[in-house]
Amino acid sequence: MKTIKGPGIFLAQFLGDEAPFNSLDTIADYMADLGYKGIQLPTWDGRVIDLKQAAESKTYCDELKGKLADKGLEITELSTHLQGQLIASHPAYDTMYDAFAPAEVHKNEPARREWAKNQLLYAAKASKNLGLSSHVGFSGALAWPFLYPWPQRPAGLIETAFKELASRWKPILDEFDNNGVDYCYELHPGEDLYDGTTFEMFVDYLGGHSRANINYDPSHFVLQSLDYLAFIDLYHDRIKAFHVKDAEFNPTGKQGVYSGYAGWANRAGRFRSLGDGQVDFGAIFSKLSQYDYDSWAVLEWECCIKSSEQGAAEGAPFIESHIIQVATRAFDDFAATGADEAVNRKVLGI
Repeated sequence: MKTIKGPGIFLAQFLGDEAPFNSLDTIADYMADLGYKGIQLPTWDGRVIDLKQAAESKTYCDELKGKLADKGLEITELSTHLQGQLIASHPAYDTMYDAFAPAEVHKNEPARREWAKNQLLYAAKASKNLGLSSHVGFSGALAWPFLYPWPQRPAGLIETAFKELASRWKPILDEFDNNGVDYCYELHPGEDLYDGTTFEMFVDYLGGHSRANINYDPSHFVLQSLDYLAFIDLYHDRIKAFHVKDAEFNPTGKQGVYSGYAGWANRAGRFRSLGDGQVDFGAIFSKLSQYDYDSWAVLEWECCIKSSEQGAAEGAPFIESHIIQVATRAFDDFAATGADEAVNRKVLGI
């Protein structure tokens, strides 16, 4: 077994226009002071990384790593959640998704998708230049608006959607493979990949592509009433990244999983800061350790009640307290009698 790395933190929810959250230098110092050892970088924000330059210049990547190392930090993974979303988008969301891309590709979905694809190709090369083995992001969605089958979906609609999704991702995953990096999909409602069944369907259409992996985030499973511990038993071979995020699901006589269009604070299912929700992180860290997960445990802070500053401050010691220093010997080694075939045969009476 291997010991999980951490604590790490995803910077996306903390970046802002005011110090110390408005530059990589200052936010890195802030997180290091809180006890974090790793930071996950959102590649769409030029304040933390120039993705194109990182893809083209090993020197740039070495300097970036060195600057963070001086602060006691490592890069855990790069994130392309926003760009990945644009690889597959239903027209119903086009207006909103334009905000994820530069103005020159707005109102032009094919151009926007090509821009996003190039971003992901950069991310594969940048990850290699940074010495990273995993990358995190979204899959995008063509079928999501048809989640609930009323009216009845046309026969073959989902199959057509997943075949197309796989065809768009195959060349991207091939480039990640060329660079020795796993793309870890965050299984998330709103994406076509949101649970084990949809992930399996996608991988099947990809012919089992080895670089299609999972960014495990139990919060999204709590909100779906999915068994997030059994999920680890089923898919541990594909779990290559880990977002430590809490959530709670409290259905009432008025709302359940779909939560009646309520805002986050009034939903039956809502994200919470670490320790304030219902996720059994002790069991999760145990299972991941049992299955030799040896990458990072990265806080993704999202909470509808607690401030981000308090969430970050509490997150590092919470993760640290859950990381298991795995055993290097069996607890009953003191009673071992050694290996001796003759003794074994005598004990068995043969």
